[in-house]
Amino acid sequence: MRLLVSLLLCCFCLAGWAAAAEKPNIVYILCDDLGYGDVRCLNPDGKIPTPSIDRLRSQGIAFTDAHSSSAVCSPTRYGILTGRYNWRTRLQSGVLGGYSPPLIEHGRLTVAQMLREQGYHTGAIGKWHLGMTLAKKPGTRGAANEKNVDWSAPITGGPNAVGFDYFFGISASLDMAPFVFIENDHFTETPTVTKTWIRPGIAAKDFEAINVLPTLAARAQAFIRQNASGAKDGSKPMFLYLALTSPHTPILPTPEFAGKSSINPYADFVMETDYYIGQVLKTLDGAHLAGNTLVIFASDNGCSPAANFAELARHGHNPSYVFRGEKSDIWDGGHHIPFIARWPDHIKPGTSSGQLVCLNDFMATAAEITGLKLPSNAGEDSVSLLAVFLGKDKGPVHDAVIHHSIDGMFAVRQGPWKLDLCPGSGGWSLPTDRQAVRDHLPPMQLYRMDSDIGEKTNVYSSHPEVVAHLTRILEDYIRLGRSTPGEVQHNDVPINIHKQPKPLPPLEKRIGD
Repeated sequence: MRLLVSLLLCCFCLAGWAAAAEKPNIVYILCDDLGYGDVRCLNPDGKIPTPSIDRLRSQGIAFTDAHSSSAVCSPTRYGILTGRYNWRTRLQSGVLGGYSPPLIEHGRLTVAQMLREQGYHTGAIGKWHLGMTLAKKPGTRGAANEKNVDWSAPITGGPNAVGFDYFFGISASLDMAPFVFIENDHFTETPTVTKTWIRPGIAAKDFEAINVLPTLAARAQAFIRQNASGAKDGSKPMFLYLALTSPHTPILPTPEFAGKSSINPYADFVMETDYYIGQVLKTLDGAHLAGNTLVIFASDNGCSPAANFAELARHGHNPSYVFRGEKSDIWDGGHHIPFIARWPDHIKPGTSSGQLVCLNDFMATAAEITGLKLPSNAGEDSVSLLAVFLGKDKGPVHDAVIHHSIDGMFAVRQGPWKLDLCPGSGGWSLPTDRQAVRDHLPPMQLYRMDSDIGEKTNVYSSHPEVVAHLTRILEDYIRLGRSTPGEVQHNDVPINIHKQPKPLPPLEKRIGD
């Protein structure tokens, strides 16, 4: 009874605080394929300087057990903006392309829409990768492609359609055509030439991949300055979702950063990414907005093999830190990501949290911070982290968290236990699931993460009761259409938790996803 009363009082206090507090500005910085071990303040043995991120961490809270909802790009971005697991949608594996239709369902509440309805000016700058509807030339049929798109027609189903007042960026990853900027609902130019960054595709004549990161940073700084007045006096707070294209492929540091790390181009690109994050933070300082601005920094998944792990290892650097695997994998190297929050007026600087959290948690967090109760059909897999931010958390915020690999393989994490519902990596690392089946490895993997963070010893056969318990959790989350308390919801498609292993794709496919 005392525990119940304490929890009720805590909830009452937080609700009262949210109602009384001035709504903060929110800047969400999402890196693309940055490994946990690439951030110096999180990896004592790291060899890549990241002074801007380190400073952010010294001024805020670092989460040491944070996870993206997927080990690849598009699915994680869906979870961030909707608070819902990606595997409840049609995207059961892999990622979208540059011409893909929208993944966010019509009518689904997003963080951007929620904040806009609460008076925020909302902006998305950078990599979208959640699909959009590109108008096709009259008389053409089939899916959108570079030959049938009407480049002058308005784009529908993109960022502006899901709550963002302003958008500037690209449709998908920087190695996926079309290679042309989009501003709001129009392409800024008509692409007329073919260029290649990993993959060939149609491009605007003046579009160069090496210039994209500096351009996005400049646009983000401009957005902050343009909205500084209303953001400062509270009349029109701002929400900026800055989805950087780096250090994802193509790995192209500008001349100012090429060779700067003395390690390899990937390390140079990480340093450049850190620099531009610092420029955005300096802009907040210059506009006198830092005090009441919640800055969240994260990566969408683990580091890609394009970084050249072997070369980095020769310099003593591991982008995956102590975790097994890399981008794409069900092992923690695929989705255990850096996650830092700074909010000077409310978060104690230099703190850490070992709470098991997921990037899906942004939606419920933003809702509680701004005093909003989410409807039952929104943020079904999102838990508020406000109590953690304020240092008032008294126990686990999640009962369990679900992980998902590029091949659509599942894992369930609860407390110290992690169950991988596949025999191999679930992605690109060896052994792949096909190789694991061929080598007669157990059909699933169970790890005790508090004593085996590197997932080296599979104890699946020794703990059938744990395997059964964790499997039931996943089955319940699927059956209920949610992992949080509330009304039963429906998944968009039937969900199979025991998928057949897929063949390993060619190298160019792996490094460009």
